[in-house]
Amino acid sequence: MQQQFNTTVRSFLTPILPYLDDPDVSEIMINNHEEIWIERSGRVQPTEAHFDSSDALMSAVNNISQFVQRRIDDAHPTMDARLPDGSRIHVILPPCARKGICISIRKFAKEALTTERLLSFGSLDQSCLTLIQTAVALKKNIMVSGGTGSGKTSLLNALSSLIANSERIVVIEDSAELQLQQDHVLLLEARMADRFGKGAVTIRDLLHSTLRLRPDRIIIGEIRGGEALDLLQAMNTGHGGSMGTIHANTPMDALSRLETLALYAGVDLPLRVIRAQVAAAIELVVQTARYSDGSRKISHISEVLPLDGDGNYQTADIFYYKREGIDAHQRILGHHEATGLRPSFLAEAAQSEHALPASLFGNG
Repeated sequence: MQQQFNTTVRSFLTPILPYLDDPDVSEIMINNHEEIWIERSGRVQPTEAHFDSSDALMSAVNNISQFVQRRIDDAHPTMDARLPDGSRIHVILPPCARKGICISIRKFAKEALTTERLLSFGSLDQSCLTLIQTAVALKKNIMVSGGTGSGKTSLLNALSSLIANSERIVVIEDSAELQLQQDHVLLLEARMADRFGKGAVTIRDLLHSTLRLRPDRIIIGEIRGGEALDLLQAMNTGHGGSMGTIHANTPMDALSRLETLALYAGVDLPLRVIRAQVAAAIELVVQTARYSDGSRKISHISEVLPLDGDGNYQTADIFYYKREGIDAHQRILGHHEATGLRPSFLAEAAQSEHALPASLFGNG
């Protein structure tokens, strides 16, 4: 399929081929046939590339849509698809896109991001990693939260590498991006409806099937709908150690977002009950952020506490990224620092081979 894509579609993408083939370019953003931007090494920058005309760009869109068997026309002006190399492409046609045909291509990383590389990038430090390793080993449910482009999926991929090789892992994704290296991994991918509106398979459908497949761990690439309630119930009924990502700006926002998505399931439950499920299911929130210099770091590692007396969420920051300034090259300076608070599973860890030294969490 990749070879067929190279011969039938790439010729229509000639203006952006250098960026498609550049490993340092992570995203290509086409605002119209004359305006093309890229993200290279974390920084968004304009390019001199352009298509000859809007018709030439539309020809590229039509060829891609035929190749991936998706419909895009005046009646269906948007398209979301995955290219053979794993890259994700989204297209919006005028008049919805007022400047012209809009395309975003998020390239698929050829190499999975490892915890060692995260350490070398300064995305986290050894203390943060030690805490996360213990939480994974103790089968704590972890939610990776962050804004668009903050590196949630890459971080989830790195964290999933900490799971023992002996476990059966079921991965559910809207578009395949995770690259797990364990031996016993089952990969499931949602499917959009065909051009006739039939054949759709949602993440929620796949999650229902997953619960019958005896998973030791469930990993959901991104939680974005009513499957949130099903995942919460799975986490609360014996499927510990599950992971997923969610769009949110703070750990507290991540819990509220989960609550909102759970309501999409259409199940008539009191709000207090849903909140109790969220607080009981999620044990650790790892918050990511993209900083002004293009770097992506873990900004907070927070434990989720029981609801307070008024039924509100509570979180306790265990580590956070402390900014200290900017260097001569406009790079963010800072380090990860313990707040002094200690996780509630410290005693549980002490009774296993994953004991955590109290000194890891500073004074407090």
